[in-house]
Amino acid sequence: MQKQQLRILTYNLHKGFNTGNRQFILHEMREALVQTDADIMLLQEIQGEHTGHQQTQMHWPDCCHSEFLAKDVWPHVAYAKNAVYNVGHHGNAILSKFPLIQWENINVSPFSWASRSLLHGVIEMPGSDQQLHIICIHLGLLGIERRRQFVTLCERIGSHVPDNAPLIVAGDFNDWSGQAEKHFARRLDLREAYRALHNRHARTWPAWLPVLKMDRIYYRGLEATLCERPPRSAWTNLSDHAPLIAAFEI
Repeated sequence: MQKQQLRILTYNLHKGFNTGNRQFILHEMREALVQTDADIMLLQEIQGEHTGHQQTQMHWPDCCHSEFLAKDVWPHVAYAKNAVYNVGHHGNAILSKFPLIQWENINVSPFSWASRSLLHGVIEMPGSDQQLHIICIHLGLLGIERRRQFVTLCERIGSHVPDNAPLIVAGDFNDWSGQAEKHFARRLDLREAYRALHNRHARTWPAWLPVLKMDRIYYRGLEATLCERPPRSAWTNLSDHAPLIAAFEI
């Protein structure tokens, strides 16, 4: 039986602005994302609403940024707030070429001032009776936050994802100390795609000179055939994070 190919991308959009927050470049980001030919995208820091920027920024979309990015390419979209403020909100999003049959946002914020969440979606893969579970995450900056969030993530997977179901967990981990491996390998049998293929994690931050290993794509129930950071020249002047893209066989 022929195996099905699947391309997954994770990217922190920095709310549609370039690194110094001087230019609104969501249109350029969309062009770059479309060219990756990803089947499913897991996006962080995506703006849902901002009434201030809507008045001051030229070319500000008249819809949620996840809908703007998805238009005509990714027909299935889930957006979840994880930071709400007076002028709007931002959060995580899943964009998919395949039916997103259900999704839920789980608050993992130990502090009221640091809103974080896990966006858990279930995708119906064409030509397959298996459902693909996708979890898009943006973890906290503090070690005490991340330790609690790892525990919550493990509990969520243990209670809501069947052991034999294919699973992707990807996003901005802020995990420069490498604590994720201890939880994921021991408790969940998850592997990280870039590390599995290159024996190290990808350096994705800052985009213009990547030093820190912030962004990851973990998986199980699939076979990783590719994981790479796209050529730097195409992404350096966009977000402060570089994207990470992986290919899998189901």
